[in-house]
Amino acid sequence: MAETTTDLETFRRETRAWLEANCPGEMRQPARTEADVCWGGKRFKFQSEAQRQWLQRVGERGWTVPSWPREYGGGGLGHAEAKILSQEMAALKCRVPLQSFGIWMLGPALLKYGSEEQKRHYLRQIARGEIRWCQGYSEPNAGSDLASLATKAEVHDDHFLVNGQKIWTSYADEADWMFCLVRTDTAKKHTGISFILIDMTTPGVSTRPIKLISGKSPFCETFFDNVKVPITNLVGELNAGWTIAKYLLTHEREMIGAIGERSAPPAAGRFAAERIGRDANGRLDDPILRAEIARFEVDEAAFRAWIKLVGEQARAGEAHPAISSALKFYGAELNKRRWELFVAAGGADALEWEGERSQDGTIARTWLRTKGNSIEGGTSEVQLNVVAKRILGLPGA
Repeated sequence: MAETTTDLETFRRETRAWLEANCPGEMRQPARTEADVCWGGKRFKFQSEAQRQWLQRVGERGWTVPSWPREYGGGGLGHAEAKILSQEMAALKCRVPLQSFGIWMLGPALLKYGSEEQKRHYLRQIARGEIRWCQGYSEPNAGSDLASLATKAEVHDDHFLVNGQKIWTSYADEADWMFCLVRTDTAKKHTGISFILIDMTTPGVSTRPIKLISGKSPFCETFFDNVKVPITNLVGELNAGWTIAKYLLTHEREMIGAIGERSAPPAAGRFAAERIGRDANGRLDDPILRAEIARFEVDEAAFRAWIKLVGEQARAGEAHPAISSALKFYGAELNKRRWELFVAAGGADALEWEGERSQDGTIARTWLRTKGNSIEGGTSEVQLNVVAKRILGLPGA
């Protein structure tokens, strides 16, 4: 691990040289559509040979998960080195080689709570993009009150027998596996839940897509009808899944909160100027929209600085346990504001629903999709309640 300034400078030079030599030119162009985003998994179809090569090369180096230990498929980099890698990829405009719920949510949970066998088996596949995961948390009657979940897993010698339903399971129809919360003790609420891993090809597992107002949707309903799951797929202890669930939720909320950082579109001001034009002083020729964009960009810059601060606090063990709720709330609301500005700047053209000119209605569909940001991962109202109670110390109702 590099520690001195000289070591880090050497690492930066070597990293830049490797990226320049190994990142295909096509992978230095922004993703045009959802199809250009690599999710990996057994059923994923690469859009080009360049996309496949980029994932393979980065995966072999462990840089899809640069901070994970090498023995689990990671890069084994320290914080300073991982930051340099991120900076150099951004400088060369390299695409993120792999988007993954396994990286963002399940991986951290397995690193903390998984058995050694589970870590070595699953984490390497996640790091290389060989397995795609979906999340089985919410149910029709257990959303914000997740601990009320009713999907049942009965213990039968060497396996669980799972029956029930999950909802809002993003990309369940394309996933290979699901990390899932199930009820293993009906006499208890929070302490009667277990965390298990389910192969989506297991007999009795079925999915049904849920269409959103955007006309497209990653969401599905997932049903379990006498599904056999090996006992070895239990993560942690029996009936101790709520602790793992809470830990994973912090990563999910941070992931949603940082959505704009991960795949930010062109600057709203530049986009607006291209559509509306500039006045004699070179400013956006719409003073009201100009003020709204300026306000947004100030808030966006502050949010980036906040994310950086929280990251430093987390590494020092000083971050508040509930800070992920604040990040999730503000990041979701900020992303909604971002796409409101794109629609406002684009006018009627921004509402085009399909066709090559609008890239199949990207702006309109994304704008509508962002409405879900303040629901998924815990509603904004729930996050504000958490902030009020756990961070500000205000009394409950």
